Amino acid sequence: MTSPGEDLLPSTRRALLHRVALAQRDGRAPSLVAAVQRQGRLVWSGARTCVEGHAPDTDTQYRIGSITKTFTAVLVLRLRDEGLIDLDDPLEKHLPGTSAGSVTVFQLLGHSAGLGAEAPAPWWERTPGTLRPELADVLGERPRTHPAGHRHHYSNPGYTLLGSLVEAVRGVPWEEALRREILEPLGMHRTASEPVAPHAVGWAVHPWADVMLSEPAEDLGLMAPAGQLWSTASDLLRFAAFLAEGDDRVLAASSVREMRAPAAPTETGSSGYGLGLQIVTGAGTVLFGHTGSLPGFVAGLWINVEEDIAAVVLANVTSGLPAATVAAELVGIVAEAEPRIPEPWRPLPEVDEELLALTGIWHWGTHTFTLRLLADRGLELKPWGGKGRGASFAAGPDGTWMGQDDYYAGETLRVVRRDDGSVDHLDLGSFVFTREPYEAGAAVPGGVDAEGWRGFGG
Repeated sequence: MTSPGEDLLPSTRRALLHRVALAQRDGRAPSLVAAVQRQGRLVWSGARTCVEGHAPDTDTQYRIGSITKTFTAVLVLRLRDEGLIDLDDPLEKHLPGTSAGSVTVFQLLGHSAGLGAEAPAPWWERTPGTLRPELADVLGERPRTHPAGHRHHYSNPGYTLLGSLVEAVRGVPWEEALRREILEPLGMHRTASEPVAPHAVGWAVHPWADVMLSEPAEDLGLMAPAGQLWSTASDLLRFAAFLAEGDDRVLAASSVREMRAPAAPTETGSSGYGLGLQIVTGAGTVLFGHTGSLPGFVAGLWINVEEDIAAVVLANVTSGLPAATVAAELVGIVAEAEPRIPEPWRPLPEVDEELLALTGIWHWGTHTFTLRLLADRGLELKPWGGKGRGASFAAGPDGTWMGQDDYYAGETLRVVRRDDGSVDHLDLGSFVFTREPYEAGAAVPGGVDAEGWRGFGG
C-alpha cells in the first residue's frame, strides 16, 4: 500500500505495462496508449507501437467514439440545472418537428426512448455526415423499435437528437457549446471535433493475416454528438476527475452523481446505464465511464470512485483489442495492489443534543433498526444485523430529512412529537418507527392490542 501522493510501486507499474503490452500484441493494434490516475494525479502511463522508436504518449490524439456521448449528456444536464429544460420534458417541447417528439429527455439520456440503435444505411460511422443533412435522415422511416420507457436499447440517433436539443436551446452549434462549457473550463485543450497533430491514424487489421488497411476518418455531421470527438489520455483523465468529483464551473457534484445512477435496467445483470455513463459492477466494485469505437479506433475510460482511480486505454485499430476491458483491468491492478488508504476517523465538529437524542434503536413493527447521526445533520437508518431496507438521509431546511439512496431514495423522514414536545415516533413515507416494538401509547397504525404482549399457555 502507499500513502496519498506517492508514486506507484515498481511491481504495480510493471504489472500495468505487462497488461498493455499483452493487449497491443494480442489485439494486433498498430499503437496503444494507456494511463492511470489516482486521487486526481497521473501516476502511470505506458504505450506500445509497431513503429520502432515512435511510441505515442498521453498527448497523442485518438478518436474516442461513443465516449463523446458522456460530453453531450453533461451539456444536457447543464441545461436542466439552469432551469432551461426538465428531464421529463418531451423532446418536441424544445426540438419540434421530429418523428420522435414524444420521447423524454431522460429517456434519450438513458437509452430507454425505444429508438433504433443506428441511423439508416449507409453505415453512418464510415460515411460523411453530408449524406444525413436532416434529423429525418438520421431517424429514418421507422425511428422506434420499442415502446418508450420499457427497456434499455442503446441508440446512436438518440444522442444525435440530444446534440440538436443543445443547439436549439443554446442557440449555438454543439461543438461551440462543448468547447465553451466543458473543454475550456476543464483545461481539455487537446480534445476537438477534428484531429490536431500529433494524432494517430485509424487502421483495420485483417482477421487472418498481419496486414493493415487504412480507415476513413469522416466528419459525422449531425451524428457528431454520438461519436465525433478526438482526445488524448491526459485530457480524458481530466474529464474522469470531473466525473468523479464534479466541478461547479461545469456541473455540480450532485448532478454528476445523478448521471451515475442507473436510468433503466439492462439485459445484462452486471452492467447498467445512467445518464450518459455506463455502469459495470462485479467482485464488490462499481466502475463508471464509457466505451468507444469508430472504424480505426477503440477506447475505454473507467473510474472507480471508491478507490479514486481512473484508467484510459486508446488504440488505433478497428477491432480485436478490448480497450474497455483492459482499462477496467488497469483500475483493478492498482486497486488490488495498492488499495486506497482511508482518511482517519474524526469526530463531528459539533454536536446537536436534540439530534443525538434521536440516535439508537428504533422499531418498525417488530423489525429493529439503528439510527446514526452523520455530518451536516444527516442521518443513517439501517436494519439491525445489516439485512433489509436502509438509507442515508440529508437534512432539509424544514426539519425533515430526504432519503438519498436505495428503497428510501426521495422519501421524507420526519420526527413526530407529542403535545408536550417529546418524540412519539419517526415517520418515513408512512412507516412508523417507535422506540419499542409496537409501543403502547404511540401512534402505531391500526393501534396496539390493549392486552399487550403475551405468551401462549398450554
